[in-house]
Amino acid sequence: MSEPPPLAIWAVDKPAGPTSHDIVAGVRRGLARGVKVGHAGTLDPFATGLLLMLVGRGTRLARYLTGLDKTYRARLRLGWVSSSGDPDGEVTATGVAVPGADTVRAAAAGLVGRRRQQVPELSAVKVRGVALHRRVRRGEQVEPPEREVEVHSLTVDHGPDAAGVVSLNVRCSKGTYLRTLAAELGERLGCGAYCEALRRTAVGDIDVTAAVAPEEVSAVGGLALRTALGHLGARELVPAEVAGVAHGRPVAGSGEGPVGLWRGERLVAVARPGSEGWLRPEVVLA
Repeated sequence: MSEPPPLAIWAVDKPAGPTSHDIVAGVRRGLARGVKVGHAGTLDPFATGLLLMLVGRGTRLARYLTGLDKTYRARLRLGWVSSSGDPDGEVTATGVAVPGADTVRAAAAGLVGRRRQQVPELSAVKVRGVALHRRVRRGEQVEPPEREVEVHSLTVDHGPDAAGVVSLNVRCSKGTYLRTLAAELGERLGCGAYCEALRRTAVGDIDVTAAVAPEEVSAVGGLALRTALGHLGARELVPAEVAGVAHGRPVAGSGEGPVGLWRGERLVAVARPGSEGWLRPEVVLA
């Protein structure tokens, strides 16, 4: 009897330098030929920290992970600006004095809440099917799209010090660009700012302390699926229901959003609440 296709979700600690795509490609090279690999939320090359890696049938669960809130630790440098908003761009001193800690904290607090945020020009967001950074580097004139994001909390942990460095902890919705927030803070303060270093410390309730190095990812193991998908509703299946769900048939139940259909620790499917008290499978993993 052949082995079932792999299904794994891994918490990976991304190093600075490679793109998220580079990490995926490296993991794929270390697995058996044909095993799918993906991720659930891009990190910029200069950023480090938690990247959720999806292996095999786990790639089908990306839609349930990409929308989770993210938590970051960011180091900003005030009194300077960057053409890309990060250390990879052309960095220039503004020559404007950095205000005191109380002023910085008050301006940072003003960034909390819902807002329209323009996507950075040098980003992986696709415009008409092509990554924005590729269009910009080809010399195309492109208006970066805007998106609605939400900053749930933003606290200043340190600074500004003598070099103008400020450390922040930020919890925000998906799609929020911290380098754009840094630039906005610099504008509010009048001295300019850019994101000098960035580390993602959590995705939803999954913490970077659970992460491993990219080279440790394999086709089996990783996070317990109950942990990785703990934000979903859950419905336990009795043995007689498993075969039906595996063939896409609905089961009785309700929920506010996606619901995991479980038989013990085995995830059989993820369903959506339908009409008349039914849960209809939209991703079958059995």
